[in-house]
Amino acid sequence: MADTLNQNTFSNKKRSSGSDDCDHHDDTLFVSKKQSKSLVWEDPAAALANARHEFGEHGGVNMSIEASATFTVMEPETMRRMFAGELGPDRDFFIYSRHFNPTVLNLGRLMAALEGTEAAYCTASGMSAISSVMLQLCSSGGHVVASQTLYGGTHALLTHFLPRACNITTSFVDIRDLEMVKEAIVEGRTNVLYFESISNPTLTVANIPELSRIAHEKGVTVVVDNTFAPLVLSPVKLGADVVVHSISKYISGAADIIAGAVCGPASLVNSMMDLHQGSLMLLGPTMNPKVAFELAERLPHLGLRMKEHCKRALEYGTRMTKLGLKVMYPGLEDHPDHVLIKSMANKEYGYGGILCVDMETEERANRLMNVLQNFTQFGFMAVSLGYYETLMSCSGSSTSSELNNEEKELAGISPGLVRMSIGYNGSLEQKWSQLDKALSKMPF
Repeated sequence: MADTLNQNTFSNKKRSSGSDDCDHHDDTLFVSKKQSKSLVWEDPAAALANARHEFGEHGGVNMSIEASATFTVMEPETMRRMFAGELGPDRDFFIYSRHFNPTVLNLGRLMAALEGTEAAYCTASGMSAISSVMLQLCSSGGHVVASQTLYGGTHALLTHFLPRACNITTSFVDIRDLEMVKEAIVEGRTNVLYFESISNPTLTVANIPELSRIAHEKGVTVVVDNTFAPLVLSPVKLGADVVVHSISKYISGAADIIAGAVCGPASLVNSMMDLHQGSLMLLGPTMNPKVAFELAERLPHLGLRMKEHCKRALEYGTRMTKLGLKVMYPGLEDHPDHVLIKSMANKEYGYGGILCVDMETEERANRLMNVLQNFTQFGFMAVSLGYYETLMSCSGSSTSSELNNEEKELAGISPGLVRMSIGYNGSLEQKWSQLDKALSKMPF
């Protein structure tokens, strides 16, 4: 197959009805005609609303689900032209759903609108999105500089899997120490600077503009995991190159879907779908179109949900601080990154829906979570985040358990750190009374 099969994948041009023979070529990227004139930044919720609405096959207000694994053509010559790269998804010609699927591509358009990027491609999980990006941007002998505070699965990928399987090494840094970051990046050798916009679980906020400037001065691509802060922060607006998401979290919102996304330049996303060298094309972390449909239906109310998550996190964090608890939340004025996040955040979306409480020991953390779930019904002991109910976990023994004790200490993860993904079910005061009742049973 020709490498050119996937060029201009993210165009709006639809195939003319009644004919496979289409000589018109549209160079417009996936973005809408209105957007393609210039990627002028707007409120991310407004950008979502302005994205092209895909109607159903028979005029339904919701798009149709294209569940086919393979696609037919009307003329034999068309298939040859498709495999030669002359016809492709940019003109509504599809071969096989591991390559491209119309329903999944539509979700990609929405994700790109959300993050203000030229293109996006949706995958089967957040980890597949992260892995595919790293494998596309780095080759054997490659080098990554990454925050020492990352989701445990990402940390394990960079620490163990990539060095063993791909000869790609990582230098971990304190992402707040800009001089340390600068020294760790080796011009001509380092391929990627990788960090989370708001770190999991310590809620360190990355100085995206300064980190991007440092990386770009040395020719390094900036990749940001924005899973904790959709709508709250817009990394590309702030200087980053690529954004990855675990869509399983806030964007799904119902703890019933596993999915991911890569948002970035069309040149990168198209290269990831290259037939000979593309990490997405060849590793095949394909999203199910039925999942893509579900997620596309949830994106329009993401803004409403995020505002409520963030509002309650700030309110509970403020009240818990007054009770004398050691609370970590970027929206609190005593958080070391409060001024920074305030300068970067999109207006009206708050400071994130995650807060942490340091109970100092794992025993005390477990006791608190047990009371909150089994006696006052404040939330559930479970990993993940973005659910409408509050989810709680002791990070050191769960989602950060891939880190050894020294790595946890460097990352600032204490044995008793309780991460709470604040939900919005029930009234604010109802849920606060449940939280307050549980706290009254704990000695401080």
